[in-house]
Amino acid sequence: MAEFSIIDQFCRDIGPKHSSTKLDIGDDAAIIRPDHGTELAISVDTMVSGVHFFEDVCPKRLAHKILAVNLSDMAAMGASPKWATLALTLPKADPEWLAAFSNGLKTSAKRFGLQLIGGDTTQGPLSLSLTVIGTLPLSKALVRSGAKVGDDVYVTNTLGDAALGLALLNGKLELSPDSSAHAIDALETPEPRNEFGQSLLDIATSCLDVSDGLIGDIEHICSQSAVSIEIDFESLPLSSAYQEYINANSLDPRSISTLNYALNGGDDYELAFTAAPEDAAKVFNRANECELSVTRVGQIIERESHKVYLCSNGARLNLESSDTKSFEHFS
Repeated sequence: MAEFSIIDQFCRDIGPKHSSTKLDIGDDAAIIRPDHGTELAISVDTMVSGVHFFEDVCPKRLAHKILAVNLSDMAAMGASPKWATLALTLPKADPEWLAAFSNGLKTSAKRFGLQLIGGDTTQGPLSLSLTVIGTLPLSKALVRSGAKVGDDVYVTNTLGDAALGLALLNGKLELSPDSSAHAIDALETPEPRNEFGQSLLDIATSCLDVSDGLIGDIEHICSQSAVSIEIDFESLPLSSAYQEYINANSLDPRSISTLNYALNGGDDYELAFTAAPEDAAKVFNRANECELSVTRVGQIIERESHKVYLCSNGARLNLESSDTKSFEHFS
């Protein structure tokens, strides 16, 4: 298939057309005109075969994930996602693969109100690069630099399931069929928390999404807010699949290495955020409205080190001596 045939057949009419879209696919650039009183949030993520996904992954699931990881960035900013551009590099133009991928894009884009307005296709090793553009009320964005001493630290849903899924696919562990399906779904079809992120605009003092691992990611809040964070080891939210992993392998639930997937596994795409203690009821009320679980896992403290500290029963655990580390490219 030729490049423009791919675009015409598989990349048009993906997602609802917004009134602010003045020109989409078909010209050298798309044109959008934001509504008065809003500003744009822009994020890009790239996924490469063999690094971020297995080469034989279901193309429909791959389409969902490339949207979801970008939508998660919008959620972390409290932005409403509107538009996307996609750069798609393919080893070959396989119509069957492209049809499944395109159908997956259409399903997820429609669900999240995202319109594909442009992009590029080329031949080479399989990789995808998606740029998402969202809107925000002026000067209302959630950022990493607003955490205050005394704030509570929260995370949505559970942690470590995607890392369990990756370990399962790599043959490093075994779980029951139900737990295996849950963990692999967490890895391949993460759920971005956009509705909840937008609901935090008047509550959260800082926010980010957990993509590389909880400890490594919230260190960004420490550095950009010039604070330190204490995480309560016993408060980390774990799924029944994670509990099965602990029990089936007779692991010590109080060991850092046992909870390494939850602390540093990455690919969670949950939100970690801070809020003033007096807003705790608001946090949980918004979570209930979004039918989402939220757990308080720690607090902001004043330390010159600007680090994350892991605590158990009031005592600090030694993270430095552990073999745990969040994911990092070029490490």
